[in-house]
Amino acid sequence: MTEANPTREKILRACWDLLEGGDTKVRMSDIAKTAGVSRQAVYLHFPSRAELLIATTRFIDEVEKVDERLARSRAATTGRERLDAYIDAWGNYIPRIYGVGRAMMAMMDGDEEAHTAWQGRMMAMRHGCEAAVNALDRDGDLVAGVSVEGATDALWMLLSVRNWEHLVQDRGWTQDAYIAEIKRLARASFVRA
Repeated sequence: MTEANPTREKILRACWDLLEGGDTKVRMSDIAKTAGVSRQAVYLHFPSRAELLIATTRFIDEVEKVDERLARSRAATTGRERLDAYIDAWGNYIPRIYGVGRAMMAMMDGDEEAHTAWQGRMMAMRHGCEAAVNALDRDGDLVAGVSVEGATDALWMLLSVRNWEHLVQDRGWTQDAYIAEIKRLARASFVRA
């Protein structure tokens, strides 16, 4: 981890564990108990629940090596390559964050801090979609009549956690079938033939 602070890491792991378990009413006291620290220790490291939730999503990214997952997309030399690599990276990351995502989405309606944390995560994902679409546009490969913003929003929607949940969890698609179909739909929708 980037910070050599065992107490901070215990708190982040406890929050991750509780969220991944589907707990939609995670309190600072629950996190403290799970981490084996006092509530004061939690607040010393994270003055608000929002800061803790945001830090937890970043911690997950670090543990799950999200930058390594995105390296192929970022290094792609064409928009077509970048689009496919981004779909691979994000689409295959969803199963790793699904438990936390499900808990945070369930909390969003009545919990502004959870809403802020999850929206931040989804906006970061949208930036990746935008980078892929911009690369297509730069190469002259974006379908005529489709705006960068419109294509970005549509790709963002295609790659949403909820869509993955519906297809893989609810409909029983394999992960490979999900990735293949999202790529097919994205290419058909955004890439000039």
